[in-house]
Amino acid sequence: MKTPISTTAAPGAIGPYSQAIDTGSFVFASGQIPINPATGNIAEGIKAQTRQSLANVKAIL
Repeated sequence: MKTPISTTAAPGAIGPYSQAIDTGSFVFASGQIPINPATGNIAEGIKAQTRQSLANVKAIL
């Protein structure tokens, strides 16, 4: 069984896909962009963008 995973703690999916899908044995997550879901702003600089992207993945997982 496939269960979509969705959270407001990460940017919403843009397009016809889910933030992640739980198949029971695996979780397939979509790629994440460095948008802060609280403000809608994109982090400035590669370090901040990487940190925000990983925070978004963490929120989904």
